[in-house]
Amino acid sequence: MFSREESKKLREEFWIAFGKSYPKKWILYNTKIKGLSLKFHFDTKKAMVLLDVETDDLERRIELWEKIQSLRSLLTSEDYLPNAQFEDIYFLENGKEISRVYVLKENVSIHNKNTWQETMVFLSVSMLRLETFFTDFKEILSS
Repeated sequence: MFSREESKKLREEFWIAFGKSYPKKWILYNTKIKGLSLKFHFDTKKAMVLLDVETDDLERRIELWEKIQSLRSLLTSEDYLPNAQFEDIYFLENGKEISRVYVLKENVSIHNKNTWQETMVFLSVSMLRLETFFTDFKEILSS
């Protein structure tokens, strides 16, 4: 097991190494669509690339989610993220209810440097595909 401080240091090391290996300005929270964000996640069991709909306005969340659902067959095509998972109701650790689309890589750990390279590749490739999808369909999502 790692102490909290050791874990924090490993997380910092990973994200610094990722940034140096893939020095791209990612869209992430800068979607210009309120309540819609693209995210990276990497913990001790898995890595994920996420599209989260997390607005406090339930009607707006439903509206955005329906637009995403209408594009589901395109998003899950070979051009984008064929393994994307959709969760219309997902609870964050803080209890907040959101809607989420994600791709997952299991059996990797931020505490295991031997899995970092494959995780970096997964995160980069998956986010590039998600960003391409987002850019291609941004007008539909923002209307």
